[in-house]
Amino acid sequence: MEKCALVTGSRHRVGAAIARHLADAGWRVFAHVRRGEDDVPEGCERVVADLEAPDCAARLFDQIGDVQVGLLVNNASLFEPDDLGTPDVDAFDRQMRVNARAPMLLTSAFAARHVGGGDALIVNISDAKLAAPNPDYLSYTLSKGALSTLTETSARALAHEGIRVNAVAPAVMLPSGPMSNEDFAEVHDFNPLRRGVGVDDLLAALDSLIANPVLTGQTLLLDAGQRFMALDRDVAFLKDEE
Repeated sequence: MEKCALVTGSRHRVGAAIARHLADAGWRVFAHVRRGEDDVPEGCERVVADLEAPDCAARLFDQIGDVQVGLLVNNASLFEPDDLGTPDVDAFDRQMRVNARAPMLLTSAFAARHVGGGDALIVNISDAKLAAPNPDYLSYTLSKGALSTLTETSARALAHEGIRVNAVAPAVMLPSGPMSNEDFAEVHDFNPLRRGVGVDDLLAALDSLIANPVLTGQTLLLDAGQRFMALDRDVAFLKDEE
């Protein structure tokens, strides 16, 4: 039986790596992008939707058609700076729509299309930041907290249908936010294991979730022990604090 997956946020960075990895492993991959002119990894099929729109899930699955999707990876994410001193209401709303509401809508649509009897899997890409939260990127952190709650509640709701729901929560894997490549290199391995978390680590975690049919409602935390350090600031700002 053909293995089919939908990966959101597949234009570049981690999403493109996930889509490419699944395609190389023999999956038929529907790679979501926001605009029709956006590229997707070779071997993947482009599907287009604005995840801020309330009909985003319907739009994506309409493009997929009658194909039975057995794997949904909610990877797309907005990452914008704010904190309690400078809250940004519009940024909060954008990040909640993309990082939490869209995965909820896609989870609902995925479940509605699922044909019982076969294993199906949803993987939400969360953030290790939740394990030891700090005040930076407040709206983003709150949106990922909502995604974490969605993982647990939907796993409970969908288990009887044979749908597993899990999450992978990596620490910073690529330069992000205000980080330069030099700053990233300096702080990437700032953790007890002295080993930076890489995209390959996330792909290995995804493979393990696919392979193990009894895992549901779990979050695989990929942080090399960084949560033990209880940082006062986001890792992106560590160099500024020196």
